[in-house]
Amino acid sequence: MGKLVITDNTGVTTDFELTAERVTLGRQAGNDIVLNDKAVSGRHAAIVTILDDSFLEDLDSTNGTQVNGQPVTKHPLMHGDVITIGRNTLRYFSVEVPASEMDKTMILRPGSILPPSRMPVPVPPAPTPMPAAAPVPRPPINPGLVAAGKPVLGKLRIASGPNQGKEMELSKPLTTLGKPGVQVAAITRRSDGYYIVQVDSASGRKLRINGAEVEPQPRKLADRDRVELAGTQMDFVLIG
Repeated sequence: MGKLVITDNTGVTTDFELTAERVTLGRQAGNDIVLNDKAVSGRHAAIVTILDDSFLEDLDSTNGTQVNGQPVTKHPLMHGDVITIGRNTLRYFSVEVPASEMDKTMILRPGSILPPSRMPVPVPPAPTPMPAAAPVPRPPINPGLVAAGKPVLGKLRIASGPNQGKEMELSKPLTTLGKPGVQVAAITRRSDGYYIVQVDSASGRKLRINGAEVEPQPRKLADRDRVELAGTQMDFVLIG
């Protein structure tokens, strides 16, 4: 979970914790963060949070969205990033995850330092093996993991509708799917695989995986899962 420190166009500073999976920003009163600035579109941008990661998406705004001075459309937020929307500045801070949650949500990025509870522990010398011991078969490798700590590349294969047979590689940190105003989901690529979460459903329909409705929380995708979103069926496939 992260938070924003918002300095609006009048110089007032407020904090906003990103506890919801989707937070919208804009000039209209219905947004989660209202920016009263004529340079800001009615629905200007959104921040999607999946597990411990947050992603910024510009919603086709008139004047655009910047992160650290660069225009963006979709951007994975990092600790200390500065978001500029109109004359408003929003600084993103990642909040430290409790030690009990480390295994589930911690992602080690380049330059990260392991907390003391996670520092490597010296391994004692292995005992001398007994002669004639039979080798123990190893369990199969999880297909969501590969060497060098990178997840296997995944893709979606459209299985229904006019685009049936087309494929889309999921090489970006964040991919959004669906129809705005109908049903939207986000797929995030993490070190241990891919996760999907429904972030918007004006129609009230729930995301379905393998025919079953999925609750509005991140769900890890498995190879050959069938995803149904906004009336379209797609097969999730791990490559390699």
